Amino acid sequence: MGNAKSSAMSKQILEDLKLNTKFSEHELSQWYENFQKQCPSGWISPDEFKKIYERFFPDSDAASYAQHVFRSFDTNDDGTLDFKEYIIALHMTSTGKTERKLEWAFSLFDVDKNGYITKSEVAEICQAIFKLIPKDEQENLPADENTPEKRADKLWSFFNKKDNERLAEGEFIQGILDNEDAIHLIQYEPNK
Repeated sequence: MGNAKSSAMSKQILEDLKLNTKFSEHELSQWYENFQKQCPSGWISPDEFKKIYERFFPDSDAASYAQHVFRSFDTNDDGTLDFKEYIIALHMTSTGKTERKLEWAFSLFDVDKNGYITKSEVAEICQAIFKLIPKDEQENLPADENTPEKRADKLWSFFNKKDNERLAEGEFIQGILDNEDAIHLIQYEPNK
């Protein structure tokens, strides 16, 4: 069964997570115990992650969005999510400050991880987000948001960039903060 150390979170990871998240030691220990039960290997694969997303969006095509989210969470680019990456991602997307969430959103849209976003990357992520929206909800979207292309065009317009220009992280964050209509274009929250 291995030694006790293999099933316990290292002090270094615990201290780092306490420092970088709002989670308490008790909460982190509970998350870790659950993570170990669900992922005895100590990491989540892209396929496992996709299955998790499919459970959250059963009436949608979550595969491409899950792939992009996974890429943005896999900060060490090893093709897996370890406990630390998982918790930091959870913190950033659920309890973090708006600016931190927008930093994560930038990493989601920065498909090639070069530190900039292009209109084609915006279109790719808008396509993935659009696939999350059930067909019956798509029919009720405003005319300028009822296709992935229209959503991408509308979002890109908030940044005052030409189609061939690129967007830095600060510009992305400020563009979203300055335009309250932009926030819903970079995410999908089910009506349920």
